[in-house]
Amino acid sequence: MDSLSPEQQHAAGEQRTHRLRILGLNTVEAEATFDRVARLAATFTQSPLAMVNFINDERQMFRGMFVPTGSDEDPVDTAGGGIPFDLSNLAREAPGDYGFCPHVVAQQSQLALDDVFDYPRFKGNALVNDLGVRSYLGTPLRDNTGVILGTVCVADFKPRTWDRQLRQGMQELTETLLSEFKLRDSLLAQQQELFAVFDGAPFPIMLTEGPEHLLRYANGKQGQAFGMVPQFSLGRRVLPGLDEVGVFRAMDDALRTGRPTTVPRVSLRTYDSPAPQDFNFLCTPVRTSPSAPFKGVLTVAMNAGGQGYGGAESQAFAANVQQRFEQLGGGALSDGMPLR
Repeated sequence: MDSLSPEQQHAAGEQRTHRLRILGLNTVEAEATFDRVARLAATFTQSPLAMVNFINDERQMFRGMFVPTGSDEDPVDTAGGGIPFDLSNLAREAPGDYGFCPHVVAQQSQLALDDVFDYPRFKGNALVNDLGVRSYLGTPLRDNTGVILGTVCVADFKPRTWDRQLRQGMQELTETLLSEFKLRDSLLAQQQELFAVFDGAPFPIMLTEGPEHLLRYANGKQGQAFGMVPQFSLGRRVLPGLDEVGVFRAMDDALRTGRPTTVPRVSLRTYDSPAPQDFNFLCTPVRTSPSAPFKGVLTVAMNAGGQGYGGAESQAFAANVQQRFEQLGGGALSDGMPLR
């Protein structure tokens, strides 16, 4: 397949980044599913280095990785491979133009380099100088909608031949991840049903993810009261009024401790009222299963003047939401959550 033009690459990069955000894959966090695929790729090809690499419009994210550790437990025979140093602490991210994976994404087809030094275009790549990579096999990683999200790749520190069987096997291994992307889309559909309930709530609700409180969802009342904000934006940056009265500090505490926190009776001027209003904020940490770490915070704002739900009702509401999230199963919060 022909490489994309610069304009097509830009458009594809924006589409890829949006899709990664929707699927909850736009971070460098390791994930067991992708680590397993990387290990399988390394074992199948007898390669010392393997990655499941997602690429957005700024960087590469190795959410799946297998690297040599130099231990006796390493299942890959790297004898004579010329591993220059222990790679067990190799970072799980890289600049967007680093290595060979961006070329795979750009040309939308598998790239097999038996010996990098045979290709003037690639022999000067930083990956060769930094890690001593001499051979590489990368396969486009497509999701269930056909969007190329990145690559599944293996590499060696010595020249080798990537024969047809290895190339085909890598293609088939990459396709096993289609079920993972389909599952995430299915969970997303269930979440949208849950958020339809939130849309009708008589008080502001927002759901954020991670320590930087990335905004995943806000209902209509949230936007009317505190302002409409872009999807996937950083909460503190786009909602400074809530930050000033301590709401995000309470969200920090909820995420850190795993316990609900409150901000009692703070006065705020809202977009839908000419006069300041008093609010109580309840910040409840949420997770996707009883054994999973807390990944997000559900924040409910109740009018302290008597409108909307009282404290007991709101806490019961938040507890019900937590139960619903856990019923969705592992990975639910990592999927995209639309801002309404």
